[in-house]
Amino acid sequence: MCAMLRALEEKVSPRHTALLVVDVQEDFCAPTGAFGHLGRDLSAVHAMLPALEHLIKSARRADVTVIFLRFAQTKATESEVYREQRDRGRAGFRYCQEGTLGVEFYKVTPAPGEAIVTKHRYSGFTNTDLDLILRSSGIRTLVMTGVATNGCVDATARDGFMHDYYIVFTADGTATYWPEQHDATLKTVRDSYGVLATSEELVRIWDDIPVTSAHL
Repeated sequence: MCAMLRALEEKVSPRHTALLVVDVQEDFCAPTGAFGHLGRDLSAVHAMLPALEHLIKSARRADVTVIFLRFAQTKATESEVYREQRDRGRAGFRYCQEGTLGVEFYKVTPAPGEAIVTKHRYSGFTNTDLDLILRSSGIRTLVMTGVATNGCVDATARDGFMHDYYIVFTADGTATYWPEQHDATLKTVRDSYGVLATSEELVRIWDDIPVTSAHL
């Protein structure tokens, strides 16, 4: 157990770790958002948010790089393939349209200087500057948080692994609308491309780092 904890401590050292906050936005999380109106069960999302907020605060105290990802679409970025998937069984359904309330962050707010990456597909690496930002900052480990566990968080984590980043996936800092898909994704992460951690484990590690020595 101690050896595993030491390995996690090394993986999430502030000097080479980024906390990715994926798609915590009005349309995905708010009762009045697009997925709330669609009838998605938002209870797991709302239950996850306090742990995520605490984790973000801990990361900032320890000088961990925090990056916010946001999903947004315009007419120019909606391909035929994307529209076919979006409209399947729900004709006329649209979400996270640029310029609407739906793209705004929900219950979390980037601090001044924290990077915001806008993406048009599930993965944060697809046609964005995310990899450039990470490598420019000397990042080696990605701590995954946000919505949805089995959708954009999973897609970004998989691509991160393929780009040779260590993946630490937070079991209680991610959420989706179906508990069984959350659990299945965690199992896949653990078995195939990352390690699982709780927000409490990460907070304990980061809070033990003296502020003056963070990132040294």
